[in-house]
Amino acid sequence: MQVSLLQCQSGQDVRANLNFINEQLNQLKVTTRPHLVVLPECCLLFGGHESQQLAYACTDEHSELKQELAAMAAAFGIYLVAGTIPILAGDGRIYSRSYLFDDQGQTLGHYDKLHLFDVDIKDSTKSYRESDTFCPGERVSVVDTPFGKVGMAICYDLRFADLFRAMRLQGADIIVLPAAFTRVTGKAHWQPLLQARAIENQCFVLAAAQWGIHNEGRRETWGHSSIIGPWGEVIAQKPEQCGWLTSSIDISETVEIRKGIPVVEHNRFSDPKLS
Repeated sequence: MQVSLLQCQSGQDVRANLNFINEQLNQLKVTTRPHLVVLPECCLLFGGHESQQLAYACTDEHSELKQELAAMAAAFGIYLVAGTIPILAGDGRIYSRSYLFDDQGQTLGHYDKLHLFDVDIKDSTKSYRESDTFCPGERVSVVDTPFGKVGMAICYDLRFADLFRAMRLQGADIIVLPAAFTRVTGKAHWQPLLQARAIENQCFVLAAAQWGIHNEGRRETWGHSSIIGPWGEVIAQKPEQCGWLTSSIDISETVEIRKGIPVVEHNRFSDPKLS
């Protein structure tokens, strides 16, 4: 199957960001089906304070942003991991939600970001407090598709190996990761973390990223969208600039690797004697 990751430099104009995605999909050559497309985190609104997302947050059934991205999936005949969309939570905050649409625009599943980025970084933003605006998700999401089981994670989740192990135990063959890693943390940790999660779980990892300078220098992201194989190899990477990263992957590779090194069966931490 083919997979394509869109690297974006999203700004604060939602309509401009939607138009950019649509223009890029028009340029994408879908030569084989199924074709899985992954958009980055905050692909529709990025660069300002997280609270700006509240203006566009709706319930699931009333989200026009969700409807527009679902319509793109149907129009272009692709399976689409729709980056992240703000969805209202019950406590007045919002979920950072990623949807997986099929090639008819139907929702196959969704995931709400579990781990919120409340950190201090030595960059121009300095302090990040996603929990002021966002509500953490409450469940692991592994979605059945015709081409295998797809585990869903978002950005900061990458640092939490237990989440990825949970997805593997639920049968994930592919793990998708819309992201907007800061330049500082991305330069230090992005690639080794991606490779570690792929190796540990013997899965393909598809990480679509934001890149470049946003909002007149107030935010800077690392880029380096990557397709990582279940052996840990970097199949393809786009270090800089916006546009597509496309490759073919063969899900049967996971079967052979897991057969040769059966780490799930060997893992003794499920043994009650060790707890």
